[in-house]
Amino acid sequence: MNPSASDWIAKYLSILDRYRFEENFPKEEILYNRLRHVGFVYGISLNTLPKDKISELTLTREEYTKVNLFHALLWVYFAETKSQDVSKAIERILDFYEVLDKGKTGFLAKIALSTSPTQKLEKVLAARLQETNTLLKKGVSGILTYALLFVDVLAFKHALTDLNSAKEHAESIESTVIRCCYLALNAKKIKNKYDRLLIELFESSAHYLKAQTSASGMQLDMLYRLTEGDLLEKKYLLDIASITVWEDHKIDEEERLFLVQLSIKLGFSEAFLNEHLSMLSNFMIDNKTSITFFEYSNPVKLFYNQSVGTVKLLILRNKKRLITELQQSGELLVLLTESTTRELSEVEKNKIQQQILDICKTIPSLAVFLLPGGMLLLPILIKFIPKLLPSAFDENRIENNQGGTK
Repeated sequence: MNPSASDWIAKYLSILDRYRFEENFPKEEILYNRLRHVGFVYGISLNTLPKDKISELTLTREEYTKVNLFHALLWVYFAETKSQDVSKAIERILDFYEVLDKGKTGFLAKIALSTSPTQKLEKVLAARLQETNTLLKKGVSGILTYALLFVDVLAFKHALTDLNSAKEHAESIESTVIRCCYLALNAKKIKNKYDRLLIELFESSAHYLKAQTSASGMQLDMLYRLTEGDLLEKKYLLDIASITVWEDHKIDEEERLFLVQLSIKLGFSEAFLNEHLSMLSNFMIDNKTSITFFEYSNPVKLFYNQSVGTVKLLILRNKKRLITELQQSGELLVLLTESTTRELSEVEKNKIQQQILDICKTIPSLAVFLLPGGMLLLPILIKFIPKLLPSAFDENRIENNQGGTK
């Protein structure tokens, strides 16, 4: 099977038919543990869920991730509807992504020439991972961004009972995940340079996640989803928070205290937390030689550097188009230039968010900001955009001897 070629879903389904149904679509607890074991929950898929090899090819992490996302979505449909109708499942998954994409010129625009529902879904999933984006093929994508793909699984579960609110549900979960990451990092007693940079990034992101409270005043008690989410969502939140504080394969006293408090808030025992941390530790140790991410002593440093590098490269590649779009938006241009000299109000920041996202919809390469985790990268994009503006909009810019700018 080749997950990057047409009809891979049909081929994958035929492979699943060779084995017992219960083996590939077990109970929720077993399925989630398998998703952690193959790395999907942690954002780095190193294998697929079926125990038997599904392809003679050497698959990429993106291909593994795509297959695991499809498998997890299929499992949710089977588990929630008590039906094994694959055709109906694919139809419902497509409906779900249409709701998520509503109002955008995003990945659903790519399915127009598809001849079958499975081919349509193949294109949707490929676009969801931005597989055609050369940045991601080179491994520049952030770990946390791929980990946030599990939000799709949780939101689809909700969509099966209330399709119309699926998008809002996904945004609510993603917002809670990012806030948990922020609080987890902030729990550290000793913060290194990259901890502080990522904390600053999370604080900035709060402005673009419809926050009712500033990041600096945020507390666990304010995250209502910690108590309202279902068991699957709570396990996921605990795993993501654990990834965030993990450094040098150990967790210090302050970090552990935060995780214990989070576990209690989620309704889990300390023994349950220890089990989750043990699974994370085993995954990292077992795969540290095959995953670049774990070869770094500080995963926070890698995530921040990758995020900044991704945004810088996207801006450089789309500089002319981006400048043109900016110049056509008078209010946005004014707000961006003013942001370099004063703190903008919440209303102004929201205006920037909406207008920048509108621009991203018109430039295919910037669609990464519309994917899970994209909101986390948005502050970096907004930070760098003013440097693209003509010098006439920056009265304090110093011209150098070569006619450039500083």
